[in-house]
Amino acid sequence: MKVVPTALDGLLILEPQVFGDARGFFTESWNAERFNEAVGREVRFVQDNHSRSRRGVLRGLHFQRAPHAQGKLVRCVSGAVFDVAVDLRAGSPTYGRWDGVELSADNHRQLWVPPGFAHGFLVLSESADFLYKTTDYYAPQAEGAVRWDDPDIGIVWPDLGSPPQLAAKDAAAAALKDTAPLQPA
Repeated sequence: MKVVPTALDGLLILEPQVFGDARGFFTESWNAERFNEAVGREVRFVQDNHSRSRRGVLRGLHFQRAPHAQGKLVRCVSGAVFDVAVDLRAGSPTYGRWDGVELSADNHRQLWVPPGFAHGFLVLSESADFLYKTTDYYAPQAEGAVRWDDPDIGIVWPDLGSPPQLAAKDAAAAALKDTAPLQPA
């Protein structure tokens, strides 16, 4: 597995080795020992999630506050998405900054989003199946969201020719300036 650091400390792009031929491909999508070595600490996942969305759907930017802060290991197994993480960690030198990467069934990339980040994605293909492992259980009382189009963050989303389709809670998400920084879990 190749580990590609991003501009945000702790946010990592993981590129697993893919073995392919005329029959198809094989890749090791999860290995605890290799993953823990890549992130530099032991991480325990407790929940796997799977979502399917159609082109133009934007999900996010979601986070959970301590004591239910979630780290996420995300990947797209069908189609393609533009995946984004925003640093919300209290005291972080990159607080409020974002980074993004295309994840697709073709490139097999994964993104490690540590606790303390907001996370979201925009579907680029006709549909996409998105899988993610989380380090804590979903806790509705701890969830929050930051606006996908907050000018103080300035995410440059791919232009699909029409506004993204949002869930009501994402359309009503708070601005970064109205969101308290996330404290460590």
